[in-house]
Amino acid sequence: MACARVSLSQFFFLRSSVPSSLHHSIRTIPAASTGKLTVSASVSAMNFSSLAETASPKTDRWKPMCLYYTQGKCTKMDDASHLGKFNHNYLVDLQPDASELCNLRPQDIDYLLVLDLEGKVEILEFPVVMIETKTMDFVDSFHRSIVLQIFLCMFVRPTGMSEQRVEQYIDGKYGKMGVDRVWHDTAILFKDALEEFEKWMSSHQLWNKQAGGSLHRAAFVTCGNWDLKTKIPQQCKVSKMRTPSYFMEWINLKDIYLNFYNRRATGMTTMMRQLGIPLLGSHHLGIDDAKNIARVLQRLLADGALLKITARRSFANPSNVEFLFKNRIV
Repeated sequence: MACARVSLSQFFFLRSSVPSSLHHSIRTIPAASTGKLTVSASVSAMNFSSLAETASPKTDRWKPMCLYYTQGKCTKMDDASHLGKFNHNYLVDLQPDASELCNLRPQDIDYLLVLDLEGKVEILEFPVVMIETKTMDFVDSFHRSIVLQIFLCMFVRPTGMSEQRVEQYIDGKYGKMGVDRVWHDTAILFKDALEEFEKWMSSHQLWNKQAGGSLHRAAFVTCGNWDLKTKIPQQCKVSKMRTPSYFMEWINLKDIYLNFYNRRATGMTTMMRQLGIPLLGSHHLGIDDAKNIARVLQRLLADGALLKITARRSFANPSNVEFLFKNRIV
């Protein structure tokens, strides 16, 4: 049966960045059961209608993601003004077109975990997007009994830096995006972030510590080798912990892209431009980058690409990494 192709770019509005004029003001609300303080986000008045006209068939205009919501800390879900300014459904930007399923190939991997770390000195942000390879579906677990996709995002607090250096680091990284306040309100230690991430993986049967610690029918997908080859081991050393065994292998999307399309792309934005996929959100904000990389991954799947492990770390000598593709991006 003939299957008409509809480009994903038809469903997304071009949005290169969230303006630095976006500011959060914070108010604290006593939690009913613990007496602790919870965080509520609000935004200064601004005209978002200039940011986008149509982002997807399900929304009137594109809206930036509520960063408190992605971490389970938004307390303004009943505030119409807040809901009108921020997206609380990350699936809106990631919904695939059903007509593109006809070229999907059977994969050896059931779930792909798109990882895009942020932070050059230490890791600041740990976002992961999980997609199911058979359908490319992104499903909110709260609304589905069978979870096909989960989005996890954590801001991570550096441990090897002075408070003054941290302030400068965060202001330089997130201040220009207007989301530095969110980082200060939500950041946790890297080791705590990994503990929560392991519980998250275990809850979806992706990982079992007692079974050796490798991923089950799943693989990390990164845009380059830096995240898992370099940054994770560096951060683990700073945090005085061993590199977890589930970080031993990964798929570099650049290598898959090069070998499938026979075109070189040095980064996410180049791939998106070549494929005609508009950039959504702020480049170098981990949440948005992970979603944009997932959209590139979705296109590769829709075009019939086969996803395979491209790099593997030696268990005997973790600093040793074997690159499995002869034709690859260095």
